[in-house]
Amino acid sequence: MKWVNLSLLILFPLSWFAPLLRAGLLPLFGLEEISVITGLQSLWGSDPVLALVVTVLAVFAPMAKTTGLALLDFGLLSPRALPALHLMGKLAMADVFLIALYIVIAKGVGLATVQVAWGLYLFTACILLGLFLSHHAARTAGRA
Repeated sequence: MKWVNLSLLILFPLSWFAPLLRAGLLPLFGLEEISVITGLQSLWGSDPVLALVVTVLAVFAPMAKTTGLALLDFGLLSPRALPALHLMGKLAMADVFLIALYIVIAKGVGLATVQVAWGLYLFTACILLGLFLSHHAARTAGRA
């Protein structure tokens, strides 16, 4: 399991640059691909507070949890840190909820076209895999 967790240290950054959505104003004008990084760049220009929240949820929380689990796997972190790591996983899942909410809002407006891209599935899979690994680590620590 520790190698699966280490793979997340590569997969998370890949998912940040992968296209999450293709969005545009009416289908006639073409669709622009949006990734976590391009979304954050836009947010920093228009709403720095929201950009900070999304940056913490999308970038820092998943990487901190994954790094913490790796340290735990290699015996460099105490199992007492598991509740904090589990909380980091929940915070990271909140970002997937935000993206889903944006999709629903954009589709509800009726003027925008939004299509889900493969990066959203990759990002969601990374988050869910991270939650599974932290749950597995908690169960394993409970038996030790």
